Amino acid sequence: MARVALVTGGSRGIGAAISKALKAAGCKVAASYAGNDEAAQAFKAQTGIPVFKWDVSSAEACAAGIRQVEAELGPIDILVNNAGITKDAMFHKMTLEQWQAVINTNLNSLFNMTHPVWSGMRDRGFGRIICISSINGQKGQMGQTNYSAAKAGEIGFVKALAQEGAAKNITVNAICPGYIGTDMVKAVPEKVMNERILPFIPVGRVGEPEEIGRAVAFLAADDAGFITGATLSVNGGQYMT
Repeated sequence: MARVALVTGGSRGIGAAISKALKAAGCKVAASYAGNDEAAQAFKAQTGIPVFKWDVSSAEACAAGIRQVEAELGPIDILVNNAGITKDAMFHKMTLEQWQAVINTNLNSLFNMTHPVWSGMRDRGFGRIICISSINGQKGQMGQTNYSAAKAGEIGFVKALAQEGAAKNITVNAICPGYIGTDMVKAVPEKVMNERILPFIPVGRVGEPEEIGRAVAFLAADDAGFITGATLSVNGGQYMT
């Protein structure tokens, strides 16, 4: 029977590539999204992957959304915590709203999304939790104190929860992308890209969303059960740990 996978932020950018990769691997995939109805419906029409709308920063919305997904597709075997936002500012100018919005969406969402599926995974003796962190959660980034804190917190979440899930055949891992060729990165001015970004990436290019998708599909596979509590850096050698 096909595994059921849920990808948050799964209809655009890296999330869309993850959703497609999991479907190609034979999973039944659901993609959640927060607000862009037009993009979500276009993604659904293109891929046949059902989409579900809710705010991952709301525990109540997550619980209700997960119930809906499981009612339509079956119990969730694979959860990819991919949804995230940025509200960048130098710390002395950062507002409380900017701090809380990023922490709530990028970090608190891990509890909101994972807690409702955890007991079922334990009962069935199988689960794959994959959190999409960031290179900036590993090394920090000026102007992103909120984002870096949240993404570093994801890695801590993974390392702790992996120890709890291991005996139940539930793996919990993090992927830390570097610069990936999403619409946001492609919008960076060519001069900035060529002078301030690419020279610091040893492979000499940005990554492709599909490369993150393939990494997720690898960690989500049944035969990846001996990999847990790991942080997989997919950054072209920009930051090595």
